[in-house]
Amino acid sequence: MLQQFLVNNKNLSTEKYIISSCVISKNIVAKNSEQIFSANNDLQSFFIDIYHKLKIDYPKFYKMDNLSKLGYIASEVLLKDENVQEIPKDKIGVVLTNSNSSLDADEKYFHTVREIASPALFVYTLPNIVIGEICIRNKFKGENSFFVFDNFNSRFLKQYVGGLFNNNVVQLCICGWVDVLGENYKAVLFLVATKPQQQMLLFTEENMNTIFKKFE
Repeated sequence: MLQQFLVNNKNLSTEKYIISSCVISKNIVAKNSEQIFSANNDLQSFFIDIYHKLKIDYPKFYKMDNLSKLGYIASEVLLKDENVQEIPKDKIGVVLTNSNSSLDADEKYFHTVREIASPALFVYTLPNIVIGEICIRNKFKGENSFFVFDNFNSRFLKQYVGGLFNNNVVQLCICGWVDVLGENYKAVLFLVATKPQQQMLLFTEENMNTIFKKFE
């Protein structure tokens, strides 16, 4: 069914635009390719520093696994100062990808099983939980999906997300890459819409790849 969906939407009729982008990688946070924060510390401290920098007030953040923390922070940066209030909540989608699924939380949970299994960790042993955290925070109720690839797949995102727009499933979509394993992490998110605001980038494979590689 997914393959047929992609085939049917191979030729996307309406232009889509990257309204904003966020990259978090190598202790750098950037929005629209401009660095807004950096720090030299371990992953947990880095997440907390960003949390305070953005002045987020969401106590549940501290209980999240690292994948959810990364995706959540990236979504906060992505949506900050963006006017999305007029979009119906059931027309805002989230489509994420990575290469390690929820392995970071899986390994930590596995270690607890030797003594007393941790329900708090077990909750996060599915990669799509990060989508749930983003949707709960923002009350998004639209289409959401999580896919696992060996590498960042801009072609898939262009086709799949484009299909959601063409079929009027979404009017706005957060999509991209959120991956964590140990101290290795990277998040690259795009806020996509069909109505350009000022001089926005087209939602193309080339533009996504350029942004993805910006801080490598």
